[in-house]
Amino acid sequence: MRQPLVIGNWKMNGSLAFTSELLHTLEDRIDDKISCEVGVCTPFVYIKLATELTANSVIKVGAQTVSEFKAGAYTGEVSALMLKELGADWVLVGHSERRTLFNEVNAALVQKVLAAQSAGLTPVYCMGETEADYKSGHTFSVIADQIGALLDSDDVDLNNLVLAYEPVWAIGTGLTATPDEAQKVHAFIRTLVKEKNIKSAEGLRILYGGSVKPDNALSLFGQDDIDGGLIGGASLDADAFISICQQA
Repeated sequence: MRQPLVIGNWKMNGSLAFTSELLHTLEDRIDDKISCEVGVCTPFVYIKLATELTANSVIKVGAQTVSEFKAGAYTGEVSALMLKELGADWVLVGHSERRTLFNEVNAALVQKVLAAQSAGLTPVYCMGETEADYKSGHTFSVIADQIGALLDSDDVDLNNLVLAYEPVWAIGTGLTATPDEAQKVHAFIRTLVKEKNIKSAEGLRILYGGSVKPDNALSLFGQDDIDGGLIGGASLDADAFISICQQA
């Protein structure tokens, strides 16, 4: 039985006051009665504060990206070892905004996954198709390409990995894949992983992201191969995020 997982992605939002207020609220209201695992991926500058505020709670903190390099002359980059030292547990890799706005490609993203794993972080590898891909029926070929790069590497530890399917056309738009659509893609992803390692595929958690809200979370999370959510906008609202965690 895969334990459900809900991770909030704050993106470039927040402040010291906001971080403190939101996490105090989540710490007060999310406890071991909520059976899903819970994480929040804050901006780099708030990770240390977030880990301190959640130290006595079930909430684990993560980052939104990571460098593929261990150290060196890479101005502005943050290494996996630095994130681990701050107390991070998770790191997002390959979010669609990183792929589209910052031109991150599959080969570099695989190196980021390896860097995260070598430092003791659990990478959450994201994938998803654009609206043009979706409308032209290319969803599965895009997904196969994005996860194929990961599965082609024998160095990736499939047992220290989370996958996230986020259709780009549903991120921040209010649009959401239907539960049936999302399930079909999640099942396809798991089938591809099974071709590499059946046991790992059975235990691998695959999250859905893309305008997940309290009123659609249960129908999505009820699908066989959807193991929780990567939550954007709703993770900035304590009531909405807690409701989603309860439903997971």
